[in-house]
Amino acid sequence: MGEHREGEALEVLYRISSLVGEVEDPREALQRILDEIAAFFGAASASVSLLYPETRDLRIEASAGLPAGSADFALELGVGVTGWVALHGEALVLPHTERDPRYVALRPGVRSEIAVPMEERGQVIGVVNLDSDQPERFGPGDLPLLRLLTREATRAVSQLWTVQQLRTRASQLEVLVQLGQSIVSKRDPDQLLDSVAEAARLLLGARLAAVFLRGDRDGRLVLRALREEAGPRAYGEELGVEESSLGTAVRQKRQVEVLDLARTEEHHFVRLVQEEGLVSMLATPVLFEGEPLGVLSVYLDHAHRFNNDEKKRMTALASLGAVALENARLYRRIFESEEQLNRNDKLTTLGLLSAEIAHEIRNPLTVIELLFSSIDFEWPQGDERYEDIRIIREKIAELEGIVSRVLDFGKPGAALRSRYRLATLVEESLQLVRIKLQQARVEVSFACPDPLRGAEVDANKGQIQQAILNLLINSLQAMPDGGRIGLELAAEGEGEEILCLAIEDTGTGIDPGLERRIFDSFLSGESEGSGLGLSIVKRILAAHRGEITLARTGPGGSRFELRLPRAQ
Repeated sequence: MGEHREGEALEVLYRISSLVGEVEDPREALQRILDEIAAFFGAASASVSLLYPETRDLRIEASAGLPAGSADFALELGVGVTGWVALHGEALVLPHTERDPRYVALRPGVRSEIAVPMEERGQVIGVVNLDSDQPERFGPGDLPLLRLLTREATRAVSQLWTVQQLRTRASQLEVLVQLGQSIVSKRDPDQLLDSVAEAARLLLGARLAAVFLRGDRDGRLVLRALREEAGPRAYGEELGVEESSLGTAVRQKRQVEVLDLARTEEHHFVRLVQEEGLVSMLATPVLFEGEPLGVLSVYLDHAHRFNNDEKKRMTALASLGAVALENARLYRRIFESEEQLNRNDKLTTLGLLSAEIAHEIRNPLTVIELLFSSIDFEWPQGDERYEDIRIIREKIAELEGIVSRVLDFGKPGAALRSRYRLATLVEESLQLVRIKLQQARVEVSFACPDPLRGAEVDANKGQIQQAILNLLINSLQAMPDGGRIGLELAAEGEGEEILCLAIEDTGTGIDPGLERRIFDSFLSGESEGSGLGLSIVKRILAAHRGEITLARTGPGGSRFELRLPRAQ
């Protein structure tokens, strides 16, 4: 080392140490340090390779005089001069590269090489290599000075890395606080979950981020939000909690890390993993008061071992998301309760009006009944109008009963029930609307197995027929250009103790926006409707210990199912 003056070495050390205050980017500092060292030693080419703990290989971070594309070269630990130095933590001098089997050529013409490990807190983090086209260009005497320069370079770059990490953490913390404030203020669950997914993607620089929530009934994980750099991404996915690492995160209430998605038996995002080249994943359970609501997952397109800071940030974000989600649900319940109170007020007012109207209806209804009874209807024997007269007389009696029930609203109605064949009630209801069906060009069919012809229910005849008529009229309104209505009676349960009447039409179906609330009071899809039809049907069935459900709806029509306990 006699040719290198001590003063020049001190100047190089000074320039290396001063880079901490001049440069913010560690990569830029590393390149400038390497240029200084290569120039000082007169090397024809040089490189700084860093050790990646996730993959346990060495990659060139800075180079001088090497061919283009060298930065993409990855060297396994222990392979080549660089790998040997990193594995053993010892410097190495090769006076003649062609004589040493450890040498791996990146550039033709190299005849001698010297390499020194970069160490931080006793751990090798990289290697500095110098190459020469002359044999025996480097000797054991060059090692002390190269070690000194390498040590100063490691210190300077480590300081820059530390500063950069602190800035990144501060920036991410600020982003996390801002996102937390934004998330907590959201009331719509879908917007909230989309914001959580985007926040996770930004905090970890991920390729994709997703939020899965557990279903209310079966507990399966359903994809509710998926974000990529371009924005929300449409994708459908549903998993059982026993499937994939996501289910493990939910079941065990802990974070799950996957380093290589392609090599694990994952059952989710199979197509996305292949198309997007996803490699690493971190799944974080979304917990509220210790109970899992779902899972927040981020996906990277390269191998990455998530550190504790990254895991803590995801845990904090998942906690914020859980609180915000519960707040949104609570807000929705409060809003629905307020709506229910408003509906109750309307129902109270409607009850008062109904009592007043019923009182006014009773007098003209009594006159109609008296006049109708005094008329002598004489038609030829077998005329089907006799049946019409019987039905009219029966309906006048039902109207009288309805008026009485409205006026005596507080009295129980169980005494008004009798035992009827359900098939007969259906056939009589169809008889009442037969003319309207013909005018609307609607075909109707009623399928009833012979064993159920005599099946009976304990019911208020008028109320059950009112429920059937309401559904038939709804079907007619859904088929302005004609169509078909099919009714089918079946028995359910082990002892066939439940009678199920299905009413299916070929209409336009129910608006998806109203589907979940069709049985609410004052909800109507018709501009002229009162919004009480299906609500009344539901109450009638509930009063008979039965139920009504919407089995199916869509552009091809709707299917309602009425269930009543069979009389024993």
